[in-house]
Amino acid sequence: MELSTPGLEAREKAIRTLSDVLDRKRPLDEAFERSVARSTLEPRDRAFVRLIATTTLRRLGEIDAALAERIERPLPKDAGRVRQILRITAAQLLYLETPPHAAVDNAVALTRAEERHTRLAGLVNAVSRRLARDAQQLRERTGTAAINTPDWLWRRWSAHYGEVIAGRIAAAHLLEPALDLSVKSDPAGWAERLGGEVLATGGVRVTSGGRVETLPGFEEGAWWVQDAAATLPVKLLGDVSGIEVADLCAAPGGKT
Repeated sequence: MELSTPGLEAREKAIRTLSDVLDRKRPLDEAFERSVARSTLEPRDRAFVRLIATTTLRRLGEIDAALAERIERPLPKDAGRVRQILRITAAQLLYLETPPHAAVDNAVALTRAEERHTRLAGLVNAVSRRLARDAQQLRERTGTAAINTPDWLWRRWSAHYGEVIAGRIAAAHLLEPALDLSVKSDPAGWAERLGGEVLATGGVRVTSGGRVETLPGFEEGAWWVQDAAATLPVKLLGDVSGIEVADLCAAPGGKT
């Protein structure tokens, strides 16, 4: 399906990314790259795709609850794409400050882009308008810490840390994480150049979004991405020459 308007194309890529993650269980980074790999989207639009997808996933519990309150009958079984359209529309209206007319119009256009879903355009329009009308009320809801967390995980956190700490963990997961960099030299200089701050570990923390490979210093290898916490064991353990050390924290990433 070809969509000529950049805003529509970006939203279409966000829908594909979400479908890959939620329906096909692919990791977000892989799903995102598959969605935009052959597109001609500008960097700004690619960043918008990722912003929509990550916001939707972080707030999925709240979004699905808001949609369920505004959809009187279950969507047809073949309307998985329409569900993703409604989800990204909710993310834009509730959390990304997208102008309501733009979010609603794009939602309807995306629904009509596939002939088999045209019949649901009226439903998408109505639900999107209700979300726009109730956006402020939905944003101000309290007690939503657990709703964006899988039940099994919330139970485990609550059992180990108590509900107060579990709520703080859940709230932290709603924030865009900072990007920590280990620099070869001149942390202060790189912090200034990248608009970040020097950490006590000697690294640099960057809070701006965007693709890592577009940041100054990436191509020449002046720094590498490394969470500040990952540098602490080296500083705490000191010289480990001759000692066998087992790293038990190798997630899908560089160490693996």
